Amino acid sequence: MHIIALRTLREFWDKHPQAEVPLRGWYADTSRADWRTPADIKVAYRSASFLANNRVVFNIKGNDYRLVVAVRYTPGLMFIRFIGTHAEYDRIDAATV
Repeated sequence: MHIIALRTLREFWDKHPQAEVPLRGWYADTSRADWRTPADIKVAYRSASFLANNRVVFNIKGNDYRLVVAVRYTPGLMFIRFIGTHAEYDRIDAATV
């Protein structure tokens, strides 16, 4: 998958250093993946949640953080839409970010 907006992750882990290793791991795994369906993601990330508008929510660092991406399966693209703490995630509409 090609991930758009790595900069968003970098800016987040600069503010939350404990998130850097898990986010780098997620990025490395996802960059090598060839996910064509939600089921492909679920095999790799059992805790991933799927929302409207092709949004996928990943739990990062034992659910301390939430990462929301918009997926375009056919061209193999992921757009980072949100990264934040669990409390920050509770204040957004993940299907529309």
